[in-house]
Amino acid sequence: MAKRERVMRMSVELPLWRALTAYRVLTMLYAVGLFATAYDEYSRPGVAIAYYVVLFVWTLATLPRVANAVACTKRFLAADLTIAISGILLTRVADDAARIVEGGPTLPSIWTAGSVLAFALKGGWRWAAGASTAVALANLAERGAPARDTVHNVILVWVAAIAIGYVVEVARASERTLARALEIEATTRERERLARDIHDGVLQVLAMVQRRGAVLGGEAAELGRMAGEQEVALRTLVSGGLVPVSRVSEDEAEGAVVRAVEEPDDVTGPVDLRSLLAPYAAARVSLAEPGAPVPLPPAAARELAAAVGAALDNVRKHAGDQARAWILVEDEPDEVIVTVRDDGPGIPEGRLAQAEGEGRLGVALSIRGRLRELGGSADLISVPGQGTEVELKVPKQTRSSRGKAEGR
Repeated sequence: MAKRERVMRMSVELPLWRALTAYRVLTMLYAVGLFATAYDEYSRPGVAIAYYVVLFVWTLATLPRVANAVACTKRFLAADLTIAISGILLTRVADDAARIVEGGPTLPSIWTAGSVLAFALKGGWRWAAGASTAVALANLAERGAPARDTVHNVILVWVAAIAIGYVVEVARASERTLARALEIEATTRERERLARDIHDGVLQVLAMVQRRGAVLGGEAAELGRMAGEQEVALRTLVSGGLVPVSRVSEDEAEGAVVRAVEEPDDVTGPVDLRSLLAPYAAARVSLAEPGAPVPLPPAAARELAAAVGAALDNVRKHAGDQARAWILVEDEPDEVIVTVRDDGPGIPEGRLAQAEGEGRLGVALSIRGRLRELGGSADLISVPGQGTEVELKVPKQTRSSRGKAEGR
């Protein structure tokens, strides 16, 4: 048996995390090198040395934290940004005031940008904007005045971090779209394979049981009828395309993961009427429908399907279990027409009016009443001895949908 394909990992942001890991190590070494070349110019080099020891240990110890989005937690980001800002503010303690005024580097130097970029990769441009703002305020406080070079550096980090955060968000959205497309493609291929296997085996066996049961009669005929019903139900199931499968993509440590979920009950968009009528198809109920979806507002689709069910109930109740029924769906430009026809004995003239007078309102309420609420109509034609035909018409723009549209 072929294995079902799954889309599990595909990430364009993973290389960005790897680049950030290398960036943090290189910029940490760069900051230490800057300090070493200007050691004699610091007024309190001991403070700088203590900070660089912490920075060195922290950078190497937390490399696994910047390997992917899952490992990079909010607590780590907060601690990392705290170390960066502390280094900026400690520059006023460790360095000479004249060098600070002249635009000398802060203790962490460009290592600070790595902390901001981690926010961008983890949470997108909004997180990046917040971290950049905190670093900007720390730089202005360290300098004491908004000098041109300080403002330039602050704006550069701010814009770069927000841009990278936005790119990451777009990349994640693209991953989710691609993951969904590939999963649907794999599911379609799997459905086609199963349909071929079932058609070659199970469906043919059920069809044979139905034919042989009808020939043998007796209990075998009942068994054949049940096999025929199961054949129709199974054929509808494997045909696919009627009942939509909903999927949700979510980002994990190394890319987009797709999983199947149940369709929510509160559907707001149009509903394909075919998916609601498909369960009515059976051994003695034939369903003819367009090859394309038949969209209707959810409430209208449900009510129309319920009216079809009521019409079929009347067929079983008054025409008998052996009666055959046909459902025809027509998708017109302005309305949807569903016709339910049977080969029963028909309804005697005046019988419906008599039934309403006796309080039996099945046709009046279950069928005509439903259609009337939708702004549609239900016409019943019956000739004694020639069966009954119920024609249900529903406008595509129903009263409820028009009301909602006007409310907007």
